[in-house]
Amino acid sequence: MVLEGLGQSLKDALKKVVNSSNIDEKLIKDVSKDIQRALLQADVNVKLVLEITKEVERRALNEKPPAGKSAREHVIKIIADELVKILGEQRSLPIGKQVIMMVGLYGQGKTTSSGKLGRYFHKKGMKVGLIAADVHRPAAYDQLKQIGDKVGITVFGIPGERSALKIVNDGMKEFRSMDVIIIDTSGRHALEGDLIDEIKAVADAAKPSERILVLDASVGQQAGPQAQAFHDAVGVTSVILTKMDGTAKGGGALSAVSRTKAPIVFIGVGEHLEDLDPFIPSRFISRLLGMGDLQSLIETAQGAVTEEQALETTKKIMSGKFSLKEMYEQMEMLTNMGPLKKLMSMLPGMGAGLQDKINVEESQERLKRYKIIMDSMTEEEMENPKLIKSSRVMRIARGSGMDPKHVRELLQQYSTSKKAVKGFMGNRKLRKQLMKQAQSGGFEGLQ
Repeated sequence: MVLEGLGQSLKDALKKVVNSSNIDEKLIKDVSKDIQRALLQADVNVKLVLEITKEVERRALNEKPPAGKSAREHVIKIIADELVKILGEQRSLPIGKQVIMMVGLYGQGKTTSSGKLGRYFHKKGMKVGLIAADVHRPAAYDQLKQIGDKVGITVFGIPGERSALKIVNDGMKEFRSMDVIIIDTSGRHALEGDLIDEIKAVADAAKPSERILVLDASVGQQAGPQAQAFHDAVGVTSVILTKMDGTAKGGGALSAVSRTKAPIVFIGVGEHLEDLDPFIPSRFISRLLGMGDLQSLIETAQGAVTEEQALETTKKIMSGKFSLKEMYEQMEMLTNMGPLKKLMSMLPGMGAGLQDKINVEESQERLKRYKIIMDSMTEEEMENPKLIKSSRVMRIARGSGMDPKHVRELLQQYSTSKKAVKGFMGNRKLRKQLMKQAQSGGFEGLQ
């Protein structure tokens, strides 16, 4: 979960509200001070912190809870609402024909973000071309080419060419049939005059519909001046914040960028190419406060699992079939949805503390180990696990390179899962409902 320190501090503040027997002025002011402390430690702008907490106090002390809501619930909603304001308005990039220019200082993650963004549009069914216009950083073209090859996107570049303008002009001609063209421009260690001149020239030539500033979240409140300088040069339309998985100071970048009126459209939450999340302020705050984000979880599942896969597996289980093959399919679907830690952050109440107790990393490794073990089993063994006795356990262990105890652990886990499925099947009402949905092909109903 991004900004875990801030999230935990805010959750501790909310606990005071949840556990209080009476919502009074003293409690509201105490909670307000806790929120101030948490936001300031996360490097959020001081003036903005005071504005937010002052509004929390005003609303909490003067607004009456709507019908059906308790005072506690209303105060928590007020806090969430005001925190969302820090992040600015939500904006999504259009899915359509466009030219996107990526700008930013050196080392901010611009090239990787260009590849991640290309993958995003590629998965939406768009034809994407990447232009390697960084002519100053050694091996910039090679890095972008490797990324493009991984996600199946064509990359245009001219190794050794020192004119970014020539590369962009030639690349635009080469990619005239593409739906989305993404231009990865040069960066510097500072906002030097020649960098500004170069990106201005590229912008004039490419006439991009989107000019995206890429910022490392750890730059804190310096994100504001950087965003303003690039905006003055090319008119920044939106921002991608990178490295939101590793910094405790991301609040500075979040608040500073939102005040420049250039909305954040994506956040980078890891090193892998799939680790780019659309930025939706309300969902971000909900996850930060431990309230979960079930809508994003559903969208993640839909992106990783086809309707046919989900329905086929559901029908098998509903009909009473649960062999190791079905268990493998379930694990495959879960693995395709991304890191467990990210998925768990989308579940209500699954904060960092609880995740640590469950030991998410160990669970992720166990899933990988189980899949390797099952890959060493025969079709017959997968269909009928009862066949797996001592001699077969030893053979499977040797074939998978695992300890025999891990094979037995998998079989025990399968036995536990099968009992759980059997108990679930005993609920006739729920079974009937799910069978009806599966037979009608209603993937929506299975959510």
